[in-house]
Amino acid sequence: MTADTTPSFAEGGCLCGAVRYRVKGAPQSSSLCHCRSCRLACGAPAVAWVAYRADHVDLLHGEPASMHSSPKVVRSFCPRCGTPLTYRHADEPGVIELTTATLDHPERFPPTREIWLEHRIGWQGVDAKLVPHLRGSGEPPVDTVR
Repeated sequence: MTADTTPSFAEGGCLCGAVRYRVKGAPQSSSLCHCRSCRLACGAPAVAWVAYRADHVDLLHGEPASMHSSPKVVRSFCPRCGTPLTYRHADEPGVIELTTATLDHPERFPPTREIWLEHRIGWQGVDAKLVPHLRGSGEPPVDTVR
């Protein structure tokens, strides 16, 4: 994502409108995740995430509910409609990942990489334009994905 195409701020929220948030500046990353945990949390074959520094995310109104999906991961969602909103990992306390689809204009935040491809559902395609990672983005990218 280039600085001239990234808005200085963006807003988003849940399906029912009970929770709204604003992000400032450019995201740190934008990924399409195929891990089983994300798939189950969102009920989708893959989930797009956009990561921001925690101090660049402001809650405008509402209070998300949260749950530990694993010992180091906390996910939040709207307590009224259930929309998945955030992902936070204990190893990166200064980062909040937001479900890209909850942004008012998600088309402004296309993913640049696909992660956890080893968990990908067999019928789910791989986007050749994205940097592929068999596991998390901390792993080196792979050359090919079957």
